[in-house]
Amino acid sequence: MGKVKKTWLLSLFAALLFVMAGCMAGSSDDEASGEGESEGDTAASGGDLEEKVVVYSPHGNDILSEFEQQFEAEYGIEMEFLDMGSQEILDRVRSEANNTQADVWWGAPQVNFDQAKEEDLLAEYKPSYADTLDELYHDEDWYWSGTSITPEVILYNNKELSEDEVPKDWDELVDPKWEDELIIRYPLASGTMRTIYSAMIYRTYKDTESPEEGYEWLEKLDANTKEYSANPEMMYNQVAKGVGSLSVWNMPDTVMLAEEKGYPFDYVIPESGTPVLTEGIAIVKDAPHPKAAEAFYEFVNTKEAAKLLAEKYYRIPTREDVEDLPDWITETEIKPMEIDWGTFQEKSPEWMDYWDNNIKNTEKDKSEEE
Repeated sequence: MGKVKKTWLLSLFAALLFVMAGCMAGSSDDEASGEGESEGDTAASGGDLEEKVVVYSPHGNDILSEFEQQFEAEYGIEMEFLDMGSQEILDRVRSEANNTQADVWWGAPQVNFDQAKEEDLLAEYKPSYADTLDELYHDEDWYWSGTSITPEVILYNNKELSEDEVPKDWDELVDPKWEDELIIRYPLASGTMRTIYSAMIYRTYKDTESPEEGYEWLEKLDANTKEYSANPEMMYNQVAKGVGSLSVWNMPDTVMLAEEKGYPFDYVIPESGTPVLTEGIAIVKDAPHPKAAEAFYEFVNTKEAAKLLAEKYYRIPTREDVEDLPDWITETEIKPMEIDWGTFQEKSPEWMDYWDNNIKNTEKDKSEEE
């Protein structure tokens, strides 16, 4: 009897081991296949191994801190961010290619993302809101998508000039009547100004494949320029004080300076079209936390996030389905200039180097010699 009991107990123990092994195998299979949890659910929860997301961004501490608090509260995933310039991010992502540290790159002109794509530094990701984006505002293969746009404008002091007096298009800026009326941010140190100056060359380069007509235009603009300011604040102050009544800058900053700081600024969007930079977002290739990266990507591009960025931080959203935006966005018609950004990116350094060495202050230097 004791022998039978012992044998029965051994059989029961073996059966229990078999059942436990089967359960463990089933659990492993579910984890490997993702069964029982959709991809979206995994991204939303972050997954057991994705307790954080690392974001590189030039958006500044105010925006990044606000979204850090909101994201962590909603998703329970820790957000770590590094605030640095767009070019610095590209250089860092490039240097970390064999040991990826960042999950998400949030914020930079499309030319930076295009370059990163060419260097195989980004991961393909098509967001859930893809059908709300114009084809102008995303990579054709979805290695990056646009979050906001930045049109360039003619900025003017509305206490010095009336709306009727101010130039309505780029070519009016080189009229000799505006001599010494332009205060320009030093172009080589400014992404905004590099974009504007290079666009002025590209207007004719795209047909002639020569920058000469563009250089001649910039010589005329230089003749009307009273000062190249070393930083944006100096430019703002000089225009505000009436040292010069005109400048060229970006639309969101111009609105922000007028509304929040009380500068006597207004703007004109050039009638013939203007360069429009697209700010983007991308997931870094081989991101350590890919599901958390997708969750963050989606979170900062919801309609609610786009509206917050527009109202509080003067960002013009790329999404076409965001409602109740500020009047300065909805009541402004923007005509984007047609630009081959690949050519633009390739030629811009050469064009700006020529401007710096052969055009800047040419007329003033001649006058001093005379």
